[in-house]
Amino acid sequence: MKNYVAALGFGFTLALAPGAHAQTVSPPPVPANIAVPDSSHAFLVGRGVGTQNYSCAPGKSLGRVAWTLFTPEATLFDDFRGQLTTHFFSPNPAEGGIVRATWEGSRDTSMVWAKVNASSTDPNFVNQDAVAWVLLQRVGGQAGPTGGDTFAGTTFIQRLNTVGGLAPSTGCDTPQDIGKKAFIPYTADYFFFKN
Repeated sequence: MKNYVAALGFGFTLALAPGAHAQTVSPPPVPANIAVPDSSHAFLVGRGVGTQNYSCAPGKSLGRVAWTLFTPEATLFDDFRGQLTTHFFSPNPAEGGIVRATWEGSRDTSMVWAKVNASSTDPNFVNQDAVAWVLLQRVGGQAGPTGGDTFAGTTFIQRLNTVGGLAPSTGCDTPQDIGKKAFIPYTADYFFFKN
């Protein structure tokens, strides 16, 4: 009987685990230009770990070249190291295939596509050796194949608390460098909002 009660208690603890992992989401202060509307509330935060991926490409001026972001590759985790989502660029079906920032849920495969509304490198917030903080707005979303909708209802996303990820300062200097790639490690916190 003692073992039965212990097993029952253990099973009850496991059954409660998802509730115990519920997040309290409190975004930090941000520069005014990347604040979300007052009608929005944060419902999820993901701690992103990955790379910002650059390609050496022709620049805006003739004969010039520059590092150009072609995609991020990141995995976002909750505060208990559980995987929440992957982050990358992909064609948005709601916009006829325009390539946008994308997040796909790890559990329910729901997705959200977003475009950058504003960015900030304000030194009062953003480390000078890190990619900018950004505010992104939803431009598409879809439920997963089994109806999961964790990310489908997202309205805004903030990328905050960035570390690393800047394009290299060298290696893309002449037209002969076109096609070179650089995968730069970064971390960031992604806050997801709904109305």
